[in-house]
Amino acid sequence: MKCIINGKVILPDRVADNLAVVFDSKIQKLADINDIDVSDYEVIDAGGKYVSPGLVDMHIHGFLGADVSDGDVDGIRLMAEGIIKNGVTAWCPTTMTVSKAEIEAAFDCARTLKGSSEYYGARILGVNSEGPFINSKKKGAQAEEHILRPDADFIKANADIVKLFTVAPEVDGAAECIAEVKADTNVLISMGHTDATYEQAAEGIANGVRHTTHLFNAMTALSHRSPGVVGAALSDSRVSTELIADTFHVNKGIFNMVAKLKGDKLCLITDCIRAGGMPDGDYTLGGQPVHKEGIQCLMADGTIAGSVLNLNDAVFNLYDNSELEIYEAVACASLNPAKALGEDSEIGSLEEGKRADIIIADEKFAVSMTILGGEIRYKEGE
Repeated sequence: MKCIINGKVILPDRVADNLAVVFDSKIQKLADINDIDVSDYEVIDAGGKYVSPGLVDMHIHGFLGADVSDGDVDGIRLMAEGIIKNGVTAWCPTTMTVSKAEIEAAFDCARTLKGSSEYYGARILGVNSEGPFINSKKKGAQAEEHILRPDADFIKANADIVKLFTVAPEVDGAAECIAEVKADTNVLISMGHTDATYEQAAEGIANGVRHTTHLFNAMTALSHRSPGVVGAALSDSRVSTELIADTFHVNKGIFNMVAKLKGDKLCLITDCIRAGGMPDGDYTLGGQPVHKEGIQCLMADGTIAGSVLNLNDAVFNLYDNSELEIYEAVACASLNPAKALGEDSEIGSLEEGKRADIIIADEKFAVSMTILGGEIRYKEGE
């Protein structure tokens, strides 16, 4: 049994001092330091840093040169072990609009790893299928030749591994697909890469859409006469929304407004591509060339192509550019996505009985330790 002491413990509703976190594979006790005998445990001294729940990245395509859509088990394993250093303890490997055969191969890789006893990276919750059921007018960095008509049977056949998928609610066949997937599965339905009007987005929500793929990006904008998909997402309390808080995809000046409007429905994501964690230079996304320079990843025509954001940096960016308390900003990358994915009974917060997915991070949320299921998987300097 291990025990973390001398930390600022991030709970769902506050930050607590003088609290000890006692755990094995699960969190066994959250107790005042004066009420336990630390000599009974293997002690981890947090050194005054934050003790936080592990982060949940529900939308990440690549990292360290690997991409989920490559359909390579070793690549996904590399990503899973790499993102642990960013405090991510659970994630959804995310495919994009490539060929159907490539998407299915990526699904199979995720299946293989999710059920493997020799898999030690951040825990795979299931796949995020971003596309191919999108609108070519808002395809962004997605390959138009691989866009398909929405197909509920495809999602249902893969509902064992698909945790969420993106659909443009206005395209032909989308309404029927959304309604059928909603009725027959627990898959989270997200609207994105969409040219829908406010009314079409609202209809999609009525049919079963409950999530929004990278809010503001690749969707109709908010206007006072045409509220668009953004307006529908922000105004409907049933809908959770992703935000790429890298200060490039979305101006930091709007972070606070979105946080106030969405509350516990705001989910920070990275939308990271294979260039993440790599030097500036030329990479690919879905077979298309992309150039990374600093925090920007662009195609040759200037189209934004994913990000190189780390999720712990997204937490700090949101905290630093909003009125949120640190525990609220952390929830946007832990408890909120866990709730959206239906995983919050097991992960997402430091509560007795939940998995011991824990990170230790400094005031800028740089991670110095990551504990996954009670085992230390990353320690700074080792």
